Amino acid sequence: KKKIQIYMCAFVFQTPSAVQKIKELLKDKPDHVGVKVGVRTRGCNGLSYTLEYTKSKGDSDEEVVQDGVRVFIEKKAQLTLLGTEMDYVEDKLSSEFVFNNPNIKGTCGCGESFNI
Repeated sequence: KKKIQIYMCAFVFQTPSAVQKIKELLKDKPDHVGVKVGVRTRGCNGLSYTLEYTKSKGDSDEEVVQDGVRVFIEKKAQLTLLGTEMDYVEDKLSSEFVFNNPNIKGTCGCGESFNI
């Protein structure tokens, strides 16, 4: 039996699908240590997620390590992302990282932005 640990105090926790996809993406980027998650003001409803490769942990970043995958949360996004699940979803038409955020109060019609 494989034991899976999820840190519920974490800002973001990842599904096995997200962990596997990040591992695949980082395999070809040996100089990057993980991915950084943030939020930006954008879209018709206020905020949208950002996800980028990172070579180091920023001074004020929160670090979440799960199954060997390092995810860094930008300081200004930490309260917005508290308790958020990061998933990776594939279907016949698309593949994308999806954030299931319990803090969202509303989203825009196109699904590109949200508000807290």
